[in-house]
Amino acid sequence: MKWLLGLGLGVVLLVAAALFGLWRWTASDDFRQRAQQQASQALGVPVQLGGIQLAVWPAPSVAVNDVRVQTRPALTLERVEARPVWSSLLAGRPELDALVVRNAVLPQQGLVALATRLQKQESSAPGARPAGGEAAAPALPRRIVLERVTWVDAKSQRMTVDAEVAFESEPLPQSLRVEVVAGRFAGARARLQREADAWRLRAEIGGGTVSGPLRLQPQRNGAWRLTGELATDRVEVSALTAPSRTLTGRLEARSSLQADFRDPSALADALRSQTRFTVRDAVLQGVDLAQAVRTLGASRAGQTALDTLTGNVATQGRVVHLTNLVASSGLLSATGHVTLAADRSLSGRVDAKLVAGALGSLAGVPLQVAGTLDQPAVTPVGVSLPGSGAASQLGETVEKGLRGLFGR
Repeated sequence: MKWLLGLGLGVVLLVAAALFGLWRWTASDDFRQRAQQQASQALGVPVQLGGIQLAVWPAPSVAVNDVRVQTRPALTLERVEARPVWSSLLAGRPELDALVVRNAVLPQQGLVALATRLQKQESSAPGARPAGGEAAAPALPRRIVLERVTWVDAKSQRMTVDAEVAFESEPLPQSLRVEVVAGRFAGARARLQREADAWRLRAEIGGGTVSGPLRLQPQRNGAWRLTGELATDRVEVSALTAPSRTLTGRLEARSSLQADFRDPSALADALRSQTRFTVRDAVLQGVDLAQAVRTLGASRAGQTALDTLTGNVATQGRVVHLTNLVASSGLLSATGHVTLAADRSLSGRVDAKLVAGALGSLAGVPLQVAGTLDQPAVTPVGVSLPGSGAASQLGETVEKGLRGLFGR
C-alpha cells in the first residue's frame, strides 16, 4: 500500500510539474511569438497576439488576449477562449466544449478581405482537397458564445450583440439565441430552436414579432434547399430602418422564401421570396404628397399621413420588385411599382392623385422613378414642373420610405 501511495503521489507531482511548466511556457514571449507566426501563416495576413493563458481549474481552457488581424480595416478581439471537454483530453481525442469570443470588433470589409485571402490560399495550395473534391469540415465546438461582439457594415453602421449557438456535436445548430445590446436594432432579440422537421424562429423587434418555421433539406450533389414561412406582426417600421425614420407605422406581412445553394456564402444570391405587406397608420416624413399634387411637385416640406400602405415584394437574389403599391388617406391615393436591380439601379413609376374634393375634380402627378438606390431620381411624366429640384426631393423622400421599409 505504501508503494502504491508513493507511486500515485509521484505521478500527481509529475503531472503538476508538467502542467506548471506548460503554463509557464505558454505565458512566455517565445511561445507567443511562435503562435503569432503560425497564425499569420495560416490566415495569410499579419496577426498580433497580446498574450496566451492556460488554465486547468475549474475547467481546462486556453485563452488568447488582444488579438489583432491586420486586414484593412483590422479585426480586433479582446479575448478568444477555447474550453475542451475533460473526458476527451483523457481519451486522447480533444473536443471543444465551448469557444468564447469577447469584446470583438469585426468590420465587414475586413472579413471579406480575410475570406478572399483564405480562398486564394486554398486554391493555390497543392493537395488542399481530398480526392473526392470536398474539403473536410472542421470539427465544431458544442457551443459558440459571443459577448459584446460588434459588427460594422459597409456603411460603417455598428451593431453589438450577445449570442450563443449550440451544436451538440452536429454540423447544424440545435439552438440559437441573439440579443442586440447596442447600435442598430438595439433591443431586438431572436431565438431559433430545432424541432422535429424545422427550426422555429421567433424574433422580437420594434414592439412586434417575426416568427415562423425554417427548413433546411439536403439535395443531390451536396446541395441544400432552405425554405420558410414568416409572419410579421405589428412591427414598427422605423425599428427596421434605424437610425432613419423616413417611414413610420405598424408593419404586418406574410412571407415565403426559398433558396437552393451549395456554398453558404452564395445564400444571399440564391434567395427567392414573396411578401404581402400592410403598413397601418403610416407617416411619410419630409413631403406632403397632397400638397405636392396641388402644386405639381413644387411643395417640398411637410409629412404625409396614410391610413394604409399595402403592396407586394418579390426578391430574386439581390433584385427587388415592389408591385401593387397602394397608399390611401382621405382625399389622397397613390399607386405604383419600383424595381431595384442587382447593380442598385432603380426603375418604376408612382402615381399620386387627389380625388374630387377641395379641388372639385380629379388631379394627379405621374412620377417616373430612375437613378440608383443611393441617388434616386424622380421626374414627372408629361408634366412640366416649375422646379425640377422639388420633383427630385419628392421622389427621393418617397423612395427612401420604400427602401427603408425593406432594409435595402
